[in-house]
Amino acid sequence: MFISLNVLINILAATFFGAIIGLERELTNKFAGFRTNILVCLGSCIFTILSVHAFPLAADNLHPAAFGDPARIAAQILTGIGFIGGGTILKHGSSVYGLTTAATLWVCAAIGMACGVGMIGLAFVTTLVSILVLVIIRSFEPNLFGHNKYYQNYKVEIVCKKENYKKINDFIIEHTVNIKKFTKKQNKDDSDSINFSVVFKSNLDITEIEKSFSILEDVGALSIQYETI
Repeated sequence: MFISLNVLINILAATFFGAIIGLERELTNKFAGFRTNILVCLGSCIFTILSVHAFPLAADNLHPAAFGDPARIAAQILTGIGFIGGGTILKHGSSVYGLTTAATLWVCAAIGMACGVGMIGLAFVTTLVSILVLVIIRSFEPNLFGHNKYYQNYKVEIVCKKENYKKINDFIIEHTVNIKKFTKKQNKDDSDSINFSVVFKSNLDITEIEKSFSILEDVGALSIQYETI
């Protein structure tokens, strides 16, 4: 049996839409990137095509009474995406990362299913809206909600003398709402490198945070950057 032109178009469309979403994920260094989103979208499309066309056709060839529910295979796509999406979600302290990535894979699977049944227009609109949500909304999301106005996520790297570690650690605990990640590594020159991701208590910008750390004695290299989840 040769593949029809319509089926080929559906497969190519799923690959294209998955690539668009995957490119955005790849450029923002997310867990599920370019290839993952393409494969999720393409796989969902193929399973939907098989569910709608191949299995009913095979059942008719065997025996008319063997025909079952054509949506049964497609319905299991959601179950499979649940496992894949669950693997992208990580928990650090009281904070959870990867929910947007998991939701993106879920939407990507829906786009693939839409392509599988030939609803290219629906798949296109969904892809467009998804990109708008991922790109446009993210740019002003920190200032969109009240709780983000006062609590900002920052990744901080500090190099300090070993004997000053406790002082800096106490300073971090005093001025932050939540410490999400914290690692300490001893350097060859007997100094400590401290890396942590924190939520500061007040709406400080990077310059103000640097000034706060500069009042501590013997702080060497200092790097602070805003961190998006």
